[in-house]
Amino acid sequence: MLTDTPNDPEELRAAILDLVGRYHAAAHARPPFNPDKPNIPVSGRVYGARDMQLLVDSALDFWLTIGRFNAEFEQKLARRIAVKHALTVNSGSSANLVAFMALTSPRLKARQLRPGDEVITCATGFPTTINPILQANMVPVFVDADIPTYNINVAAIEEAITPRTRAIMIAHTLGNPFDVASVRAICDRHGLFLIEDCCDALGATVGGQHVGTFGDIGTLSFYPAHHITMGEGGAVFTNDSNLDKIMESFRDWGRDCYCGSGQDNTCNKRFNWKLGDLPKGYDHKYIYSHLGYNLKITDMQAAVGVAQLEHLDDFIAARRRNFARLREGLAHLEDIFVLPEATAGSDPSWFGFALTLRKDAPIDRHGLLLELQAKNIGTRLLFGGNLVRQPYMKGRNFRVSGTLDNADAIVDRTFWIGVYPALGAQEIDFMIETLDSFCRGDRRIAV
Repeated sequence: MLTDTPNDPEELRAAILDLVGRYHAAAHARPPFNPDKPNIPVSGRVYGARDMQLLVDSALDFWLTIGRFNAEFEQKLARRIAVKHALTVNSGSSANLVAFMALTSPRLKARQLRPGDEVITCATGFPTTINPILQANMVPVFVDADIPTYNINVAAIEEAITPRTRAIMIAHTLGNPFDVASVRAICDRHGLFLIEDCCDALGATVGGQHVGTFGDIGTLSFYPAHHITMGEGGAVFTNDSNLDKIMESFRDWGRDCYCGSGQDNTCNKRFNWKLGDLPKGYDHKYIYSHLGYNLKITDMQAAVGVAQLEHLDDFIAARRRNFARLREGLAHLEDIFVLPEATAGSDPSWFGFALTLRKDAPIDRHGLLLELQAKNIGTRLLFGGNLVRQPYMKGRNFRVSGTLDNADAIVDRTFWIGVYPALGAQEIDFMIETLDSFCRGDRRIAV
C-alpha cells in the first residue's frame, strides 16, 4: 500500500508514471525462448516501459480525440520519413481510403478521378489496397506479380494502360519495395497519379529515399502486426500541400474547415464564408466540401506512437537481421523453396519471409503448414493471394491485363513466416531446423 501520496497533480502524475514503469518490469517481461514449448508468432507488439507510460500520461489528460500527442507524432513521423505532411487516421485501411478518395476531389480540377476511370494495381496482396477503387466506382486493372520479390510485374504495367487509366495504386509487399523508380517514370510519361501502400514497409528505402515519397501519396498502418503499433491506427503522407488539405478534409467529416480539434476561427473569417448554395456567413465549421468520414485516432493511440517511433530503427535492424539469418539458414533448401529476394537497388524493411514451394517440390504446402502449426510456428499466406479469385470479387467491375500465372502460383504454393523484432536467434534457428527436418523427410504431423 502506498504511503505519503503527494497531492500536487504533477507530483501525482510523476508517481503514477513511475509505478507504470515498475509494473511493466514486473508484469510485461518477455519470457525466454523454450524449445520444449515454443511460441513463434509471425508478428506481435514489441513495447517497453516508456510506451506504457506515455499511454497512461495521455489517459491522465483525458483528451480523448487527437491532441498534443497526435501533433507530436505527426511531426516526428513526417521528419522520420522526410516528407512535408503526415496525417494520422484510424487504420491502414482508412489510410488507403483517404488517399484514394483525395484523388476524387473537385479541387484537383482536370486531374480529378471520376467513376469509370481505371486504376492499375497488383493482382496479389491485401484487399484494402484495391477496395477504395471499387468503392469509388472505378475499375481496378490487375497486373501479375513477380516471384521472388512478390511485387507487381513492372514490365506488364505499360500493356495495361488505356486512355481511361488515371492512376496506379500498389503496395510494397512484405516490406520489400517495388521498382518504384520505374513505376514513377511510367506515371510521369502518362500523367498518372501514384499511391504507394507502405503499410508493411515503414523504413524501407530506395536509393536512400523512403518509400511513399516517390508517389503522390503514401500510406501506413500501425496495427499490432506492423513495424510500429498504436493498437489500431494508420497515416497518410505527402509532399503536396493541396493533397494534404484534401486528405484532412476527407478524414474530418469532409468539412471545409481546417481548425484543429478544440479550436475555432483559425482562418479568422469563420462567419464570413460564401460556399455552395449556403448563405454568406454560414458557420465554416459546418460547411462540407467533400463526402467525408470521421477517421481520426485518439490521443492515447498517438502517445503510444510517439514512444514506438523511438524504437523504430532498432525494430528495422532486428527485422533485417532475422531475415538475413533465415535467408542464410535456408539456402540449402533452394531445391524445394524459392527464397525471397530484395528488389534491385532497394533496402527493405522486412515484414515477413516469403517462401514459395517449387512445382516439383517433394512436399505440399498444406502438410508443411500443419507441421509448423504443431510446433507453434506462426505462418500466413500472402494475404488475399490472387484477389481476382476472392469470393467478394464475384460480379465486381474489374479488368485483368495479361496472365496472372504468378498470382495463381502464390495462391497455391506461397506462405510466409515471421521476422518481427521480438524473435531472436533461437527462434529463427528453431524455424530453420523445423523446416529442414520436414523437408528432408521427418514429416510427422501432430494432430
